Amino acid sequence: MSPAKTPARTSWEPVAEWYAEWVGDTGSFQHRQVTIPAVLELLALRRGEQVLDIGAGPGLLAPAVARAGAHYTGVDASPKLLTVARRRHGRSGRFLHADVLTLPQVSENRAGSFDAAVFLRSIQDMDPLPDVLRCMAWALRGGGRVVMIMTHPCFRVPRLSGWGWDDRRHMHYRRVDRYLTSLPVPMATAGLGTPATVRYHRPLQEYVNGLAQHGFLVDRLLEIPIDPSPTSGRRVKGERLAMHEFPVFLGLRARKVAP
Repeated sequence: MSPAKTPARTSWEPVAEWYAEWVGDTGSFQHRQVTIPAVLELLALRRGEQVLDIGAGPGLLAPAVARAGAHYTGVDASPKLLTVARRRHGRSGRFLHADVLTLPQVSENRAGSFDAAVFLRSIQDMDPLPDVLRCMAWALRGGGRVVMIMTHPCFRVPRLSGWGWDDRRHMHYRRVDRYLTSLPVPMATAGLGTPATVRYHRPLQEYVNGLAQHGFLVDRLLEIPIDPSPTSGRRVKGERLAMHEFPVFLGLRARKVAP
């Protein structure tokens, strides 16, 4: 394959210190209770396996992979986040400065050397998707698997979806203003005064079809709701029902069936 010659810039470097402090050593509540358990369920790790965490950030997944007896490698384009990851979780694995597009240029990596790859809420921060998937596929052996956890692209379109209340039907509903159009969306971090990070919205078909083009078949999906915060009032029943019906996260596993 023809690897990219220069690392992609990441919009996360300016907010790295804030993000690392916000998630702490073990991650936010959603990391601890929802997304990391979902990753582990989909990975079904075996002892001795080699796991590549793409967009590892502060390395929140590393301790769980190490506890499962697997070998962890995290890559990220943000030097500040990698510094935090090495300080907090360096005993649980290794952390390399790279983005997914430059994986083939990292001397520690070899084609087909990983049993599993993970995008833990990072795939929607990366673009262009075809190149991201091509370089991820380069790193995985035949029969290897990739797990992606993302905000659900069908229901959570940044700045173009939201909640509404139908007073006549007493129903809390989810409104989606756009879906099929792929687009970058700036995501401002409140109160920081830093440049916005960029989230890439894509319809689900782009992920499934893109994986298929590189010899992957999707073999499992998880659509993950979040328990609503305690509320009261006349809308509480409808709000709770809606939160259970519209998943916040999508978990996807695909296996590399072609060499």
